[in-house]
Amino acid sequence: MKPTIKIDYVSDVACPWCAVGLGNLNQAITQLSDQAHFEVHFRPFELNPNMPKGGQDAIEHLTEKYGLTAERVKANQANIRSKALEAGFEFHPEGRKRVYNTFDAHRLLYWAAKEYDLQKQAALKKEFLNTYFCLAVNFDDHQNILEAVTRAGLDQQRAQEILSGSEFTNEVLEEKAAYTKAGISSVPTIIINDQYLLQGAQPSESFVEAFEQLIQKS
Repeated sequence: MKPTIKIDYVSDVACPWCAVGLGNLNQAITQLSDQAHFEVHFRPFELNPNMPKGGQDAIEHLTEKYGLTAERVKANQANIRSKALEAGFEFHPEGRKRVYNTFDAHRLLYWAAKEYDLQKQAALKKEFLNTYFCLAVNFDDHQNILEAVTRAGLDQQRAQEILSGSEFTNEVLEEKAAYTKAGISSVPTIIINDQYLLQGAQPSESFVEAFEQLIQKS
């Protein structure tokens, strides 16, 4: 009987390192899929919860937030693009143009898990990351979000209903608050079996090592 390893992946669609970490996590899961079942839950975190509609120029935002020069930001972005490619995400060569609010994406991710299953939630998460970083299109435009929903194999009409209303707002806010209360202030944060914590875009080898230890204990 293969053990089940539960993974809570706390992250934001607007976080490039979350894409890198997710790609590496998926590589580790693939490597060990014959030894364990993996149950991945995507949990909400917002890097920029107060970002208004229209977003902000990405270079402007990052220089302001981290006190870096534009040249350093661009160098960092090039490094992230390289890491993302190794993890299976081909980021746009010119980088994302703007930083957007992602709350609606978190509502839809909650919906995917609730009304479909974790596999559909994972597919939607991947497509949102592709939309934000690989296509680098306007994430405030619901049409771009709905196209991601369609690519992930979910009902576009139902997603439009959710985007037009306030469904799952309270649920997402409650989940966000719970992780903040637990002390999580940066992403990605990966919680394994509700007790082991890994932070940052870990390489796949780190995930493999952690999972192998749990498999041996089971």
